[in-house]
Amino acid sequence: MSVREPSWTIGIEEEYLMVDCETGNLATRSLDDLMAALQTDLKDLVRPEFLQSQVEVGTRVCKDVKEARAQLAWLRQSVADIGQKFGVAPIAASTHPHAEWGEQTHTDAERYHTFAQDMQAVVRRLIISGMHVHVGIDDDDLRIDLMNQVSYFLPHLLCLSTSSPMWRGHDTGLKCYRLSVFDELPRTGLPELFDSYSEYQKHVDALIDVGMIKDATMLWWDVRPAVKFPTLEMRITDVCTTLDDAIGIACLFQCLLRMLYRLRRNNQRWRTYRTMLIDENRWRAQRYGLDAGLVDFGKGTLVNFKDLLEELIEMLKDDAEALNCTEELHSLRDILARGTSSHRQIKVFNQAKEDGANDLEACQAVTHWLKSETVRGL
Repeated sequence: MSVREPSWTIGIEEEYLMVDCETGNLATRSLDDLMAALQTDLKDLVRPEFLQSQVEVGTRVCKDVKEARAQLAWLRQSVADIGQKFGVAPIAASTHPHAEWGEQTHTDAERYHTFAQDMQAVVRRLIISGMHVHVGIDDDDLRIDLMNQVSYFLPHLLCLSTSSPMWRGHDTGLKCYRLSVFDELPRTGLPELFDSYSEYQKHVDALIDVGMIKDATMLWWDVRPAVKFPTLEMRITDVCTTLDDAIGIACLFQCLLRMLYRLRRNNQRWRTYRTMLIDENRWRAQRYGLDAGLVDFGKGTLVNFKDLLEELIEMLKDDAEALNCTEELHSLRDILARGTSSHRQIKVFNQAKEDGANDLEACQAVTHWLKSETVRGL
């Protein structure tokens, strides 16, 4: 059955870790005064997260990624400017390079007290940040159909966003260590496949009825139907240190959804693959990022990421034009040319080691680089 074309509106949420301006250490004291100041200026566009050292911002509903970029730049700069008055600064990275999770305190709120009680050490380890992209799709069944299909591309999005190679003062050897931490939580990873929104809701209600979850916001899948908004929410990506990278990736997700809708409108669809296959690419994205390619399951072969990206850009050119984001889609080539945040963090780390630093000191150098890079070019 055909449905009215979605609005394709877009919204972006980013989580920042707040660090001491001088030392780069994760803030361990209460940031209640900072949060009050942020909410005075940014209103409902900023909110606390589980850790008191973390801040989440979110744009308003935007007509395209250009509008989203302007809002996100303002939000990043505002958090940095207001934070400076309290001696802290944001870093847009999905792990803090050298923080110890046992030293952190969660936010004093009933929701977070419940999380801490229910999940114990698993949730206390969450010194991680992500980027979530919402795309407006009003029709419930269409959201489910597109969720089923777009899951294939989630590892591609992760490859482009990696910013979490460091953990507790060491190089982990992974480009995205964040998911290794996050996947310890229940109800994470790739989403289930559903035939309809009613089938999805039936399974959500089964968990609610037996008291496992309060609502569908406790499904922390890599992509999910949003609960508060008529959107499909992509959650797999690391938060990008460079703002333009975040916008390019958001544009790619938006274009992919429009492409899948076009196929549906023409009585076609992208083939859906079993989770066990997509999970192999998800792991490759975690481990290697852009460096080792992904499996093209249609061709049945491993393909280097440069070729995959060029194929995507060509396939999505009409969608990018329709969504006014051709420049942003093409900017993804810049990530390939200079590397993701993880590549650049590792370069800073290795240079510090060559200069005589130990692992902890090298990670501290990475943190200071992240602090300046987060607000560069805003």
